[in-house]
Amino acid sequence: MQVSAALFVSALALNLCAFSLLPVLKMLPGAAVRAAEARLEPMRVQSPDFAAGALIPKKYSADGADQSPAMVWSKAPTRAQSLVITCTDPDAPRGVWWHWIVFNVPADAVELKGGQARSATLAGGVCQGTNDFGNVGYNGPAPPSGPVHHYHFAVYALDTKLALKGGCSKAELNAAMHGHVVAGGEYVGTYVRR
Repeated sequence: MQVSAALFVSALALNLCAFSLLPVLKMLPGAAVRAAEARLEPMRVQSPDFAAGALIPKKYSADGADQSPAMVWSKAPTRAQSLVITCTDPDAPRGVWWHWIVFNVPADAVELKGGQARSATLAGGVCQGTNDFGNVGYNGPAPPSGPVHHYHFAVYALDTKLALKGGCSKAELNAAMHGHVVAGGEYVGTYVRR
């Protein structure tokens, strides 16, 4: 059981960017859950642009201005050296679809303003990666017609600054984050096209 628990914790660390923290933790065996929870401090994540669980306004979608929403979060733990922000859609037809990758956000930051430029580098050494649309920066909800999709805006505190260049892929981000996540939280909004 100890070996499988270690494998589950490794899988958790490798895949934290693609999934909600709590559902993944709940899939782990008891000992692994306690070990992961002991290491990952919770962070509160919010957006002033839409309510938790509510419909994301068209302005932040492909049907509108397609601009990034503002995100705010609680202070990261003192051992954090940088922050990562992601937006993913686990309801996408081809599996988890990445809409946004932001990394090397200063550890003492508690917000990211809305309307970020679609640029590999932002002010203060902050970088953005390449999303699943093949673009650098944010691309908002653009689901096919059908059921409601859930968009997970996650903030992760890392015990290191990532040695990645702007424009990196989600695979590069996941590999660089492996073993370095010390805290995290998420905020979920929805979007639907009928």
